[in-house]
Amino acid sequence: MKQPEDTATTLRDTQSEPDHRRIVIDRVGVKNLRFPIQIAVDGGAPQSTIATVQLTVELPQEFKGTHMSRFLEVLQDHGPVLHQEDIEHLLRTLIKRLHSERAHLEFEFPFFLRKKAPVTGAPGLVDYTARFSATAGSRHWDLVTTVIANVTTLCPCSKAISSTGAHNQRGQVTLRLRAAHPPHLAEMVSLIERSASSELYSVLKRPDEKAVTERAYANPVFVEDLVRNIASQVDADRRITWWQVEAENFESIHNHNAYAMVEKHT
Repeated sequence: MKQPEDTATTLRDTQSEPDHRRIVIDRVGVKNLRFPIQIAVDGGAPQSTIATVQLTVELPQEFKGTHMSRFLEVLQDHGPVLHQEDIEHLLRTLIKRLHSERAHLEFEFPFFLRKKAPVTGAPGLVDYTARFSATAGSRHWDLVTTVIANVTTLCPCSKAISSTGAHNQRGQVTLRLRAAHPPHLAEMVSLIERSASSELYSVLKRPDEKAVTERAYANPVFVEDLVRNIASQVDADRRITWWQVEAENFESIHNHNAYAMVEKHT
């Protein structure tokens, strides 16, 4: 009886065939992949979440294509627990498995912090967004950590010119930074929130709502104040070598948003 052929040795490997156009592809791989991960947001026990993942490598000019399945294999072999310190190893593994000179990854995911209301202490979970964006080459690697958080801002001008009240709005802050030893995600959130008129909560009883409203009124901040407050703190942190902070206020009395951005230039 004739034995079946070993398909692993007989199937054509089209991706490894030569390409004669002599064009290097900067990034090729998988994008918009959802993958369960566990991440330590405050240095404590890992928190389970779902990340949207992008994994790519540089494709040399001599190869027709990359091997898409190997990206998934590298990710599966790494396992669900993701620490910022692990990211370089993950990139080096991609470079080795895909026979490339450069690799890039992005992990974007929601995470949650448990917060107590300021007066009653009512507990609730507040969600934030984080992103790890990293690139590795033969002799270097780079990681940018991003946190996106919502805050309350109250307009100083409105307070100054109004006999009663002042308009406020929700603002969204995006903080990106590079650091040899990046701050914990919860630390980045705290930095953002203490720079605003008030932080947000998921559960507020009436005494809490009164306290939050009065706190914001006592601490008015323009969008310009918000980015400057954050910038002054991150710039004083010697762990951080580069940073960028953006703020966008979803205005409550205008038909447009207010926006500001400041970046450290090296």
